Amino acid sequence: MPKTPLRSRRTVKASRALGIALTPKAQKYLDRRPYGPGQHGRTRRRTDSDYAVRLKEKQRLRAQYGIREAQMLRYYEEAKRMHEGLTGENLVELLESRLDALVLRAGFARTIAQARQFVVHRHILVNGKRVDRPSFRVKPGQMIHVHERSEVFEPFQVAAAGTHQDALPTVPGYLTVEIEKLQATLSRKPKREEVPVTCEEQLVVEFYAR
Repeated sequence: MPKTPLRSRRTVKASRALGIALTPKAQKYLDRRPYGPGQHGRTRRRTDSDYAVRLKEKQRLRAQYGIREAQMLRYYEEAKRMHEGLTGENLVELLESRLDALVLRAGFARTIAQARQFVVHRHILVNGKRVDRPSFRVKPGQMIHVHERSEVFEPFQVAAAGTHQDALPTVPGYLTVEIEKLQATLSRKPKREEVPVTCEEQLVVEFYAR
């Protein structure tokens, strides 16, 4: 079997540890060998403490958005201050409003890391203005699109052909996407039940509320 790049191996390892596929490539490896490495990988069983279960759930959510702990804590505090909705659902909806998350959902990128890179390198515009902050919060009605000078680059040509969309979850209902034009509009606020992340968000709330 051909060797995988170091970053890919780390992503696969993290995916196995968290029990979720963090990238389409990691999904292929998990489908082939969902258990851990080593001769005891198939049989190892362990009962986690309540703290460990909540910690793992928080790590799963963080990993899917590729954010640091300090960022996660700030989102939690903001979600807790919101007057409407459940804190956990608010947390996921806030995370989903990030520019890098929406670049991924639209199919412009294949992974959250690639989406963040596109934003940082100033390939992405919001309503015609360059935005280089992955954490930029997109508002309903705003359009996300690739800069016209960047459209000729191979990664975006691949995206425009719909290649990434074929490997990613179905475009959620809060996004209207014209993939051949590399354009997407956030038509409304994301709702938790539509957000394609694997997480029991109440456990995350319990972790921070301890």
